[in-house]
Amino acid sequence: MKPKALFNWSSGKDSSLALYKILQEDQYEISTLLTSINKEFQRISMHGVHVSLLERQAESLGIPLIKMELLKEPSMEEYQQIMSTTMAGIQAHGITHSVFGDIFLEDLRKYREDQLSTVGMKAVFPLWKEDTSNLIHEFLDLGFKTIVTCVNGTYLDKSFAGRIIDQQFIDDLPENVDPCGENGEFHTFTFDGPIFKNPIQFEIGETVKKTYPKPKTSPEEEDSEYVFWFSDLVLK
Repeated sequence: MKPKALFNWSSGKDSSLALYKILQEDQYEISTLLTSINKEFQRISMHGVHVSLLERQAESLGIPLIKMELLKEPSMEEYQQIMSTTMAGIQAHGITHSVFGDIFLEDLRKYREDQLSTVGMKAVFPLWKEDTSNLIHEFLDLGFKTIVTCVNGTYLDKSFAGRIIDQQFIDDLPENVDPCGENGEFHTFTFDGPIFKNPIQFEIGETVKKTYPKPKTSPEEEDSEYVFWFSDLVLK
């Protein structure tokens, strides 16, 4: 029997390609998707995608979905408690592995592995250390379609929000931006591709600016903020 695994689903391109690869390899039984949700706004954390679109994705994928609801700004203790409770419920179904779409962030990988080891689970990274330029082209060549839902204003301006990723989008990226946005430069919503039974139908709404205070490293440091642009998607 194949080991049972949960898939940490963000709704975006890296998750989609990682899921495609893990299904092709056929070494694990993907029993459920797990997605973190902002409880107040009912949107995927960071991606800003409404839960209605997430649920439509899960339906098209044909994989059960678990939504882990988080407070707007949870403390580390609150996050750990919610995660522990969620993982305990998942393990009760015999799930032993957890799949992620991370590519090259070493600290993040170590954090995930350390957290899973405390509950006796193992992490799986189908895209690990792959060249991100090759990955984004493989993603497009496979027939996936994805739209940018959030951009980090430190790297990209408002015009990149709400764009479909294609060769022109890749060509337009500044040199300091990873083509897969692996450093948090942008986030996406995948609406079609070989893992979906049907495309996800949506309309593009307005693009809104949101700011978040930057943590100070000293009392003398001036107040500053992070700027993000979110392009709202509305389910048809």
